[in-house]
Amino acid sequence: MQQRTLGRQGLSVSALGLGTMGMTMAYGAADPDGGVATIRRAFELGITFFDTAELYGGGTGSNEQLLGEAVEGFRDEVVLATKFGFDLTKDPRLGEALNSRPENIRKVAENSLRYLRTDRLDVFYQHRVDPEVPIEEVAGTVGELIQAGKVRYFGLSEAGPETIRRAHAVQPVSVLQTEYSVFERMVEDTVLPVVRELGIGFVPYSPLGRGFLTGDVRPGSEYPDDDMRSFDDRWQGKNYEANLAAVRELEALAGSKGITVTQLALAWLLAQGDDIVPIPGTRKVHRVEENAAAAGVELTAADLERIREILPHGSYGSRYLAEHMPEWTR
Repeated sequence: MQQRTLGRQGLSVSALGLGTMGMTMAYGAADPDGGVATIRRAFELGITFFDTAELYGGGTGSNEQLLGEAVEGFRDEVVLATKFGFDLTKDPRLGEALNSRPENIRKVAENSLRYLRTDRLDVFYQHRVDPEVPIEEVAGTVGELIQAGKVRYFGLSEAGPETIRRAHAVQPVSVLQTEYSVFERMVEDTVLPVVRELGIGFVPYSPLGRGFLTGDVRPGSEYPDDDMRSFDDRWQGKNYEANLAAVRELEALAGSKGITVTQLALAWLLAQGDDIVPIPGTRKVHRVEENAAAAGVELTAADLERIREILPHGSYGSRYLAEHMPEWTR
Protein backbone atom coordinates (compact mmCIF):
# COMPACT_ATOMS: atom_id res chain seq x y z
CA MET A 1 0.00 0.00 0.00
CA GLN A 2 1.12 3.54 -0.75
CA GLN A 3 2.83 5.35 2.15
CA ARG A 4 2.03 8.90 3.26
CA THR A 5 3.98 11.34 5.40
CA LEU A 6 2.28 12.97 8.38
CA GLY A 7 3.94 16.14 9.61
CA ARG A 8 7.52 17.29 9.18
CA GLN A 9 9.14 15.14 11.86
CA GLY A 10 9.47 11.94 9.82
CA LEU A 11 6.27 10.02 10.54
CA SER A 12 5.49 7.73 7.59
CA VAL A 13 2.46 5.41 7.55
CA SER A 14 0.24 3.48 5.16
CA ALA A 15 -2.31 5.57 3.23
CA LEU A 16 -5.07 3.93 5.27
CA GLY A 17 -4.90 3.03 8.94
CA LEU A 18 -7.14 0.99 11.23
CA GLY A 19 -9.07 2.29 14.22
CA THR A 20 -9.60 -0.23 17.02
CA MET A 21 -12.13 1.54 19.28
CA GLY A 22 -15.11 -0.52 18.14
CA MET A 23 -13.37 -3.75 19.07
CA THR A 24 -13.98 -3.08 22.77
CA MET A 25 -16.53 -0.23 23.07
CA ALA A 26 -19.26 1.95 21.52
CA TYR A 27 -20.61 -0.57 19.00
CA GLY A 28 -22.08 -3.33 21.15
CA ALA A 29 -20.33 -6.17 22.95
CA ALA A 30 -16.54 -6.41 22.68
CA ASP A 31 -15.08 -8.85 20.18
CA PRO A 32 -11.39 -9.34 21.04
CA ASP A 33 -10.92 -12.45 18.88
CA GLY A 34 -12.42 -10.74 15.86
CA GLY A 35 -10.30 -7.70 16.63
CA VAL A 36 -7.02 -9.62 16.68
CA ALA A 37 -7.87 -11.42 13.43
CA THR A 38 -8.83 -8.12 11.77
CA ILE A 39 -5.62 -6.36 12.86
CA ARG A 40 -3.47 -9.19 11.57
CA ARG A 41 -5.32 -9.29 8.26
CA ALA A 42 -4.94 -5.52 7.96
CA PHE A 43 -1.18 -5.89 8.28
CA GLU A 44 -1.16 -8.56 5.57
CA LEU A 45 -2.95 -6.07 3.33
CA GLY A 46 -0.28 -3.40 3.88
CA ILE A 47 -1.92 -1.37 6.65
CA THR A 48 0.78 -0.32 9.13
CA PHE A 49 -0.96 2.42 11.16
CA PHE A 50 -3.06 1.31 14.14
CA ASP A 51 -5.02 3.60 16.44
CA THR A 52 -6.04 2.91 20.05
CA ALA A 53 -6.50 4.87 23.30
CA GLU A 54 -6.55 4.47 27.05
CA LEU A 55 -10.25 5.44 26.93
CA TYR A 56 -11.15 2.53 24.66
CA GLY A 57 -10.32 0.10 27.44
CA GLY A 58 -12.37 1.99 30.02
CA GLY A 59 -9.42 2.06 32.42
CA THR A 60 -8.66 -1.67 32.09
CA GLY A 61 -6.21 -1.42 29.19
CA SER A 62 -8.23 -3.98 27.23
CA ASN A 63 -8.10 -2.22 23.87
CA GLU A 64 -4.37 -1.51 24.02
CA GLN A 65 -3.74 -5.06 25.22
CA LEU A 66 -5.71 -6.44 22.28
CA LEU A 67 -3.64 -4.38 19.84
CA GLY A 68 -0.39 -5.28 21.58
CA GLU A 69 -1.19 -8.96 21.35
CA ALA A 70 -2.21 -8.72 17.70
CA VAL A 71 0.97 -6.96 16.48
CA GLU A 72 3.51 -8.64 18.75
CA GLY A 73 4.96 -10.67 15.88
CA PHE A 74 5.52 -7.62 13.68
CA ARG A 75 5.72 -4.73 16.15
CA ASP A 76 8.74 -3.09 14.52
CA GLU A 77 6.96 -2.94 11.15
CA VAL A 78 3.97 -0.91 12.32
CA VAL A 79 3.09 2.48 13.83
CA LEU A 80 1.07 2.40 17.06
CA ALA A 81 -0.88 5.48 18.12
CA THR A 82 -2.55 5.84 21.49
CA LYS A 83 -4.02 8.67 23.58
CA PHE A 84 -4.13 10.24 27.03
CA GLY A 85 -6.34 12.87 28.59
CA PHE A 86 -8.90 11.35 30.93
CA ASP A 87 -9.32 10.37 34.56
CA LEU A 88 -11.11 7.08 34.02
CA THR A 89 -12.17 6.81 37.64
CA LYS A 90 -14.80 9.38 36.53
CA ASP A 91 -17.40 9.28 33.78
CA PRO A 92 -15.58 10.23 30.54
CA ARG A 93 -18.83 11.63 29.14
CA LEU A 94 -18.60 14.44 31.66
CA GLY A 95 -16.21 17.38 31.48
CA GLU A 96 -14.69 16.78 34.90
CA ALA A 97 -13.23 13.48 33.66
CA LEU A 98 -10.67 15.33 31.55
CA ASN A 99 -7.14 15.11 32.95
CA SER A 100 -4.06 16.23 31.03
CA ARG A 101 -1.98 17.10 34.06
CA PRO A 102 1.68 16.14 33.58
CA GLU A 103 1.59 13.39 36.21
CA ASN A 104 -1.38 11.76 34.51
CA ILE A 105 0.23 11.99 31.07
CA ARG A 106 3.30 10.20 32.41
CA LYS A 107 1.19 7.55 34.15
CA VAL A 108 -0.85 6.85 31.02
CA ALA A 109 2.34 6.59 28.96
CA GLU A 110 3.77 3.94 31.27
CA ASN A 111 0.52 1.99 31.27
CA SER A 112 0.26 2.16 27.49
CA LEU A 113 3.82 0.96 27.03
CA ARG A 114 3.03 -2.04 29.20
CA TYR A 115 -0.34 -2.83 27.63
CA LEU A 116 1.02 -2.52 24.07
CA ARG A 117 4.06 -4.69 24.91
CA THR A 118 6.43 -2.11 23.48
CA ASP A 119 9.28 0.19 24.47
CA ARG A 120 7.96 3.28 22.66
CA LEU A 121 4.67 4.87 21.66
CA ASP A 122 4.92 5.93 18.04
CA VAL A 123 2.21 8.60 18.32
CA PHE A 124 0.91 9.96 21.64
CA TYR A 125 -2.20 12.10 21.24
CA GLN A 126 -3.94 14.35 23.70
CA HIS A 127 -7.39 12.80 23.32
CA ARG A 128 -9.36 15.93 24.21
CA VAL A 129 -8.24 19.42 25.15
CA ASP A 130 -8.26 19.95 28.94
CA PRO A 131 -9.25 23.56 29.71
CA GLU A 132 -7.72 23.23 33.19
CA VAL A 133 -4.21 22.53 31.91
CA PRO A 134 -2.38 24.98 29.60
CA ILE A 135 -1.67 23.30 26.27
CA GLU A 136 1.93 24.53 26.56
CA GLU A 137 2.32 22.38 29.68
CA VAL A 138 0.84 19.38 27.88
CA ALA A 139 3.13 19.85 24.88
CA GLY A 140 6.16 20.26 27.15
CA THR A 141 5.39 17.04 29.02
CA VAL A 142 5.04 15.05 25.81
CA GLY A 143 8.25 16.68 24.61
CA GLU A 144 10.02 15.31 27.69
CA LEU A 145 8.70 11.82 26.89
CA ILE A 146 10.03 12.22 23.34
CA GLN A 147 13.43 13.22 24.70
CA ALA A 148 13.36 10.15 26.95
CA GLY A 149 12.69 7.88 23.96
CA LYS A 150 9.30 6.71 25.24
CA VAL A 151 7.32 8.61 22.58
CA ARG A 152 8.26 9.35 18.97
CA TYR A 153 5.64 11.83 17.75
CA PHE A 154 3.16 14.23 19.39
CA GLY A 155 -0.47 14.37 18.28
CA LEU A 156 -3.62 16.29 19.15
CA SER A 157 -7.23 15.19 18.79
CA GLU A 158 -10.22 17.51 18.32
CA ALA A 159 -8.15 20.62 19.01
CA GLY A 160 -9.03 24.01 17.53
CA PRO A 161 -6.77 26.36 15.57
CA GLU A 162 -5.53 28.43 18.53
CA THR A 163 -4.72 25.36 20.61
CA ILE A 164 -2.89 23.76 17.70
CA ARG A 165 -0.72 26.84 17.20
CA ARG A 166 0.14 27.16 20.88
CA ALA A 167 1.04 23.49 21.24
CA HIS A 168 3.09 23.43 18.05
CA ALA A 169 5.17 26.40 19.27
CA VAL A 170 6.35 24.34 22.26
CA GLN A 171 6.62 20.82 20.79
CA PRO A 172 6.11 20.21 17.06
CA VAL A 173 2.80 18.49 16.44
CA SER A 174 3.09 15.75 13.81
CA VAL A 175 -0.57 14.87 13.44
CA LEU A 176 -4.07 16.08 14.29
CA GLN A 177 -6.95 13.64 14.56
CA THR A 178 -10.53 14.86 14.12
CA GLU A 179 -13.74 13.49 12.63
CA TYR A 180 -13.87 14.08 8.87
CA SER A 181 -15.80 12.37 6.09
CA VAL A 182 -18.27 13.15 3.33
CA PHE A 183 -20.73 13.20 6.27
CA GLU A 184 -18.74 15.58 8.52
CA ARG A 185 -16.89 18.51 6.97
CA MET A 186 -16.53 21.14 9.69
CA VAL A 187 -12.71 20.92 9.62
CA GLU A 188 -12.50 22.17 6.05
CA ASP A 189 -12.96 25.86 6.85
CA THR A 190 -11.10 26.23 10.14
CA VAL A 191 -8.77 23.34 10.97
CA LEU A 192 -7.33 21.99 7.72
CA PRO A 193 -5.92 25.39 6.65
CA VAL A 194 -4.05 25.70 9.96
CA VAL A 195 -2.53 22.21 9.99
CA ARG A 196 -1.43 22.66 6.40
CA GLU A 197 0.13 26.02 7.18
CA LEU A 198 2.08 24.42 10.05
CA GLY A 199 2.95 21.21 8.20
CA ILE A 200 0.90 18.91 10.43
CA GLY A 201 -0.60 15.68 9.07
CA PHE A 202 -4.32 15.01 9.39
CA VAL A 203 -5.96 11.74 10.49
CA PRO A 204 -9.75 11.57 10.00
CA TYR A 205 -11.52 9.32 12.47
CA SER A 206 -15.02 7.98 11.75
CA PRO A 207 -14.31 8.36 8.01
CA LEU A 208 -17.33 6.17 7.28
CA GLY A 209 -19.76 8.27 9.31
CA ARG A 210 -19.64 5.78 12.21
CA GLY A 211 -20.87 3.09 9.88
CA PHE A 212 -23.60 4.99 8.05
CA LEU A 213 -21.47 5.10 4.90
CA THR A 214 -21.19 1.32 4.82
CA GLY A 215 -24.84 1.22 3.75
CA ASP A 216 -25.59 -1.37 6.45
CA VAL A 217 -27.73 0.76 8.75
CA ARG A 218 -30.96 0.75 10.70
CA PRO A 219 -32.82 3.51 12.58
CA GLY A 220 -31.29 4.43 15.95
CA SER A 221 -34.15 2.81 17.84
CA GLU A 222 -33.11 -0.61 16.53
CA TYR A 223 -29.66 -0.54 18.12
CA PRO A 224 -28.97 -1.63 21.73
CA ASP A 225 -28.37 1.00 24.40
CA ASP A 226 -24.62 0.32 24.51
CA ASP A 227 -24.31 1.18 20.80
CA MET A 228 -23.68 4.88 20.21
CA ARG A 229 -25.85 4.79 17.10
CA SER A 230 -28.86 4.39 19.37
CA PHE A 231 -28.52 8.06 20.35
CA ASP A 232 -26.42 9.55 17.52
CA ASP A 233 -28.45 12.42 16.05
CA ARG A 234 -27.76 11.23 12.50
CA TRP A 235 -29.64 7.98 13.15
CA GLN A 236 -32.80 9.66 14.43
CA GLY A 237 -36.10 10.43 12.67
CA LYS A 238 -35.94 12.77 9.69
CA ASN A 239 -32.15 12.99 9.88
CA TYR A 240 -31.92 9.23 9.42
CA GLU A 241 -34.24 9.30 6.41
CA ALA A 242 -32.37 12.17 4.75
CA ASN A 243 -28.99 10.56 5.35
CA LEU A 244 -30.22 7.21 4.06
CA ALA A 245 -31.45 8.86 0.88
CA ALA A 246 -28.04 10.49 0.38
CA VAL A 247 -26.25 7.18 0.90
CA ARG A 248 -28.50 5.57 -1.71
CA GLU A 249 -27.34 8.23 -4.20
CA LEU A 250 -23.72 7.57 -3.25
CA GLU A 251 -24.33 3.86 -3.76
CA ALA A 252 -25.54 4.54 -7.29
CA LEU A 253 -22.37 6.49 -8.06
CA ALA A 254 -20.21 3.79 -6.48
CA GLY A 255 -22.03 1.09 -8.44
CA SER A 256 -21.31 2.89 -11.71
CA LYS A 257 -17.61 2.61 -10.88
CA GLY A 258 -17.77 -1.02 -9.73
CA ILE A 259 -16.96 -0.20 -6.11
CA THR A 260 -18.86 -0.03 -2.81
CA VAL A 261 -20.06 3.15 -1.11
CA THR A 262 -17.52 2.44 1.63
CA GLN A 263 -14.69 2.47 -0.91
CA LEU A 264 -16.11 5.61 -2.51
CA ALA A 265 -16.16 7.43 0.84
CA LEU A 266 -12.58 6.44 1.69
CA ALA A 267 -11.32 7.28 -1.78
CA TRP A 268 -12.97 10.71 -1.45
CA LEU A 269 -11.00 11.37 1.73
CA LEU A 270 -7.73 10.18 0.20
CA ALA A 271 -8.34 12.55 -2.71
CA GLN A 272 -8.54 15.54 -0.34
CA GLY A 273 -4.75 15.61 0.03
CA ASP A 274 -1.62 13.50 0.43
CA ASP A 275 -1.38 14.68 4.05
CA ILE A 276 -4.58 12.82 4.99
CA VAL A 277 -4.67 9.25 6.37
CA PRO A 278 -8.13 7.95 7.34
CA ILE A 279 -8.46 5.31 10.06
CA PRO A 280 -11.71 3.42 9.42
CA GLY A 281 -12.60 1.14 12.30
CA THR A 282 -13.94 -2.37 12.01
CA ARG A 283 -13.82 -5.67 13.84
CA LYS A 284 -14.54 -7.77 10.74
CA VAL A 285 -11.94 -9.23 8.37
CA HIS A 286 -14.10 -8.83 5.26
CA ARG A 287 -14.62 -5.15 6.08
CA VAL A 288 -10.91 -4.42 6.45
CA GLU A 289 -10.35 -6.14 3.10
CA GLU A 290 -13.00 -3.91 1.53
CA ASN A 291 -11.51 -0.80 3.15
CA ALA A 292 -7.96 -1.58 2.09
CA ALA A 293 -9.03 -1.89 -1.55
CA ALA A 294 -10.17 1.76 -1.44
CA ALA A 295 -6.53 2.84 -1.49
CA GLY A 296 -6.41 1.82 -5.15
CA VAL A 297 -9.57 3.66 -6.23
CA GLU A 298 -9.15 6.68 -8.52
CA LEU A 299 -11.90 9.30 -8.50
CA THR A 300 -12.34 11.75 -11.37
CA ALA A 301 -13.12 15.43 -11.00
CA ALA A 302 -16.67 14.60 -12.08
CA ASP A 303 -16.94 11.97 -9.34
CA LEU A 304 -15.80 14.44 -6.71
CA GLU A 305 -18.25 17.05 -7.95
CA ARG A 306 -21.12 14.56 -7.87
CA ILE A 307 -20.32 13.65 -4.27
CA ARG A 308 -20.40 17.34 -3.34
CA GLU A 309 -23.77 17.67 -5.05
CA ILE A 310 -25.21 14.78 -3.06
CA LEU A 311 -23.85 16.04 0.28
CA PRO A 312 -22.89 19.69 -0.16
CA HIS A 313 -22.50 20.33 3.56
CA GLY A 314 -22.18 16.88 5.07
CA SER A 315 -24.82 14.82 6.82
CA TYR A 316 -28.09 15.77 8.45
CA GLY A 317 -27.78 15.91 12.23
CA SER A 318 -24.96 16.63 14.67
CA ARG A 319 -22.08 14.22 15.27
CA TYR A 320 -22.30 14.67 19.06
CA LEU A 321 -24.77 15.92 21.63
CA ALA A 322 -24.19 19.64 22.24
CA GLU A 323 -22.53 19.08 25.64
CA HIS A 324 -20.05 16.62 24.12
CA MET A 325 -18.98 18.73 21.15
CA PRO A 326 -15.35 19.93 21.24
CA GLU A 327 -15.05 23.56 22.23
CA TRP A 328 -13.73 24.71 18.85
CA THR A 329 -16.92 23.49 17.11
CA ARG A 330 -19.42 25.31 19.32
